[in-house]
Amino acid sequence: MAKVSPLMIAPPLIFAGFVALAAFGMFREGADDLESTRVGQKAPAITQDALGEFPAVAVGDLVRGEVTLVNFWASWCPPCRAEHPTLLDMQANGMPIVGVNFKDSARDATSYLTGDGNPFVAVAFDPAGRTAIDWGVTAPPETFILDANGTVLYRFAGPLVGSDYENRFLPELTKALSK
Repeated sequence: MAKVSPLMIAPPLIFAGFVALAAFGMFREGADDLESTRVGQKAPAITQDALGEFPAVAVGDLVRGEVTLVNFWASWCPPCRAEHPTLLDMQANGMPIVGVNFKDSARDATSYLTGDGNPFVAVAFDPAGRTAIDWGVTAPPETFILDANGTVLYRFAGPLVGSDYENRFLPELTKALSK
């Protein structure tokens, strides 16, 4: 009977171990959640660089004494365009929203807000994405709910549309507004 070398058995065992780890990671609870390290902490600073003639973000814009949203967006982002009517509705209903335009050109972003409406009380321009990195933004759009003192209560990755918006974001916003 031929002897089997341990070197012949090692690769299939290593592969089986990787498969087991991947399966464990995929099927664990909350595998799809993108947790934010900012929740429960003071909101990081936002660049004070303005986008064109729109009001720049001032230091006090994140500590307004009321619940405030911070929305990271870009004019080239289709999901950002999809959520734009929702942002306009929220603004029309009195919700203060601070916008952070990132990884975009000033010309395109200004043209977009001028043509489709500006839902923001202030707009920061972050072409290099440094502010987005500080906030832990992975891709636009992302929206953060801040309490009256500027503490991050919730992070929502994705457009504010559809059932995900209704089932995940709105309950968190309602909870923040009721405090």
